[in-house]
Amino acid sequence: MKQFSALLLWVAPLAAWAQATVTTPAPPPGAPAQTARTELLLDHSSEDAWVQAMPADTAVVVLLRRQPKAFGKAQYALAHYRAGLTLRREQPVEIPDEYDVARLCAERGVLYAVCCSHQEPGNLLVLAYNVRDGRVHQQEFKTKKSRDIAAVRAVDGKLLATVALDDGQHQTVLLLDVANGSFQFLPSLYESISSEFTSVADAPAGRAEFVASQTNGRKQRLMLKQLSAEGGELLRSETVQAESERTLITAQLSPLQDTSARLLAGTYGLRGPQYAQGVFTTDLTAPANPADPRPALKFYDFRRLRHFFDYLGPGKEARLRGRTARREAEELSPLRWHYRLLLHELKPRPDGGYTLVAEVYYPRYNYGSMGTAPALSNYSNLPLPYYTGAYSNAAGRALVGFRTTHVLVCGFDRRGSLLWDNTYVVENELLHDQLEEAVRTITLPDGRLVLAYLTDEGLHYKLVNQDEASPNNLKVELFTAGPGVKEKVLDTYQPDIQPWTGSQYVASGFQNIRSQNGAVRHVFFLQTLEF
Repeated sequence: MKQFSALLLWVAPLAAWAQATVTTPAPPPGAPAQTARTELLLDHSSEDAWVQAMPADTAVVVLLRRQPKAFGKAQYALAHYRAGLTLRREQPVEIPDEYDVARLCAERGVLYAVCCSHQEPGNLLVLAYNVRDGRVHQQEFKTKKSRDIAAVRAVDGKLLATVALDDGQHQTVLLLDVANGSFQFLPSLYESISSEFTSVADAPAGRAEFVASQTNGRKQRLMLKQLSAEGGELLRSETVQAESERTLITAQLSPLQDTSARLLAGTYGLRGPQYAQGVFTTDLTAPANPADPRPALKFYDFRRLRHFFDYLGPGKEARLRGRTARREAEELSPLRWHYRLLLHELKPRPDGGYTLVAEVYYPRYNYGSMGTAPALSNYSNLPLPYYTGAYSNAAGRALVGFRTTHVLVCGFDRRGSLLWDNTYVVENELLHDQLEEAVRTITLPDGRLVLAYLTDEGLHYKLVNQDEASPNNLKVELFTAGPGVKEKVLDTYQPDIQPWTGSQYVASGFQNIRSQNGAVRHVFFLQTLEF
């Protein structure tokens, strides 16, 4: 198979550039060093690439699809990069034409690529790449009933995939044994299609725990189910619900590896599960005396948070808080907020507590005549995680994507008491075609958080030190060449960043770049940024 052409452009600290190129503007406070970049000669219009950062292995693996001729067979390869973005190996792989790459995930030592058949619904193909010896194992699964994949998690050689079922009404978790090709749908996680799933895993212990929402049409509760990754057996199950008019929407569990604390943090609403009114926490740690009651849930309305409404600006925020204070003084019902939040996994803090990061978003639609729409019955019952540009159930309305407006950051102690909050106001158009993390977070050695996202304008970031105010508009432009070389990025497609090793991100995407002599090159790039 033809090898993929590649150009390793540079490996140099940003400081050296600043000395050599006097026209380089001074970097903003806390700006990252751009330590390495590599480019692959790929054209976004006909080729593709999927990136998976693997911090535990100091590796970045890229699944590449190249189109050698206009109507020729697509060629695939796995490109494995190590520290400094040096290429360790490039491994050709075979993916039949009927399969489309759907999801990538990884555990220590192994990358998994899950592909879905567009000819036989329910057929899956999984590639398992061993980063240590380069071996690739392929396994096909003929599930018949599975359809869209909302999420996939690797645990001890098995994959737990959250899938919609062919009836269009339900979803479940599909356990895939990549080694021997066996699979099973887990009956303990058979829920309505409108249910929201989150999960955490403990790979060394071979277990995973899921949080699933369940509703009776009026109120919603959360079911916690711990499963064995070996055979999908239900190890433990418990229910969390609010006794008041509050309804629980979704939540994240603290990492299973921390056996000294068990925290559940999420969002709640008022008389309805669609919009969040605030965040809640509860301590699920088993009491010393089994007869003791479970601690009560703690609720924090958004109006009680110091920074949540920073995105409104000082004037609008003051008017809003004045209005809520008057309603409270007159003992009226609280204002109902209309926010949707996407929760990130809980991050352990150096002081023993946890940080909850949640993106505030809304779905964006196009209205009007859109040509011939797909059958609405195919999409009308799918929850937002499954929408990928499909038509909604409103005639003439098509979902374009999900826009992140701001990011809420909350610090809790290990028992769920709120210590501080902060907000990253997204000042750029940040639109994704799938409901997934748009802003990525890393923790610095001094305990500060970096929240960052990538656009065609560069890397946008905020440094969060608990509840201290800090700028929302910090940005650095990505360099495409070495000292003294002037180039212009004409277009950027699929910009993305992922946390990597230590205080590093790895950025990626397609770019059309005009060089000094006027020639334009079409590339896929990887670039490291170290804070």
